[in-house]
Parts: sequence; C-alpha cells; structure tokens
Amino acid sequence: MALKFQFNKTEMQRLEKDLKIRRRALPTLKAKETALRLEVKKAKEELRTARSVYEQHYERMMEFHLLWEEFPEQIFTVRDVSLQFKKIAGVKIPFLTDVDFSISAESFFTTPSWIATGIQILKEAARLDIEIEVARERLVILEYARKKTTQKVNLYEKVQIPAYQGAITSIKRFLEDKENIAKAAQKITKKKLELAGAQ
Repeated sequence: MALKFQFNKTEMQRLEKDLKIRRRALPTLKAKETALRLEVKKAKEELRTARSVYEQHYERMMEFHLLWEEFPEQIFTVRDVSLQFKKIAGVKIPFLTDVDFSISAESFFTTPSWIATGIQILKEAARLDIEIEVARERLVILEYARKKTTQKVNLYEKVQIPAYQGAITSIKRFLEDKENIAKAAQKITKKKLELAGAQ
C-alpha cells in the first residue's frame, strides 16, 4: 500500500503528526510483543504439564481396568464449567476455576463400595481433561494475539514509519524547490525591472 499525500505544508504537518503517533506507539507494541512471547512460552509449558498430569492419572486408572468394565455408564455428567478471564498484556484469556458434576440418583446401597471412589477418580480425570482444553484455548488465544502484535510491529517499523519519513522528505524538498524557484523568479524579475529602468 503506497502512502498517498499532497505536496503542501498542511499535509506535511498531518504526516508528521501520524509519524509521531507511530513512533510513540512502537516501543509499547514491542513491549507487548515481548510479554506475549513469554506468555505463549508459559502457556505451552502449562499445557505440557496438564497433559503429563492427565497421562499419569490415566495410567493409574488403567491399573484397575477390570473394575472399570463394571462401572455403570452415565453415573455422572459435567453440569457446568466455571472459567475466570484475566487480561494479560491486553488479551483476555480463560482459566479454569471450577467444574460442577451431576451424579445420578442410583442407589448406593446396591452398588459396590468402590463406585464412590471410582466416581472421585473419574471426576478428577474429567477435570484434568477440561483443564487441558482450557490450557489449549489459552495457548491459541495468546499465539493469535502475539502474531497480530508482531505483524503490527513489523508494519510500523518496516513499512509505515519509513513511508511517512520518505513522504515528509519529499514534501520538504518540493517546498524548498518551490521556494527556491520563487526566489529565483523574483531575482530575475527584479533584474529585468532594473534593466528596463536603466534604459
């Protein structure tokens, strides 16, 4: 996208104002980009940790795989997932705060005694799985925000600021040339008048 401008002082002042805004915003954008890079790295580590904890929990669950075959299906479901949103470097990201489960009203007198423990184990597995999904969503949001911020930094640094500087320089040269031509024309007119007056 080429910068369009007119060759006059008003336009030059407008371009200088826009250039000043971009120069002032650039350090803030760079700081935001750095902060987002660190948050992306942190979010990747959190996701890796959440997956590792889930895998360990799953391996412990599978030690009793024969008992899980007797476990009644649909004995509990996830009723609600509570998220808290925090702003990090100007970006709203989700954090898991609570998972609410609904347990069916089957008689615990007729079910084996280990079912209650099994429910707690499965609730923890479900909570860990939801934590992985929230961590993945957090990572996606942060990576997108970092990518957009990097694009804006590059746009300002490599495209717009040099374009504004070039436009301002062009306008200054044009106005200087126009002024020099006007002065030269005045001198020529003055000499012609002097020569005409001498005759």
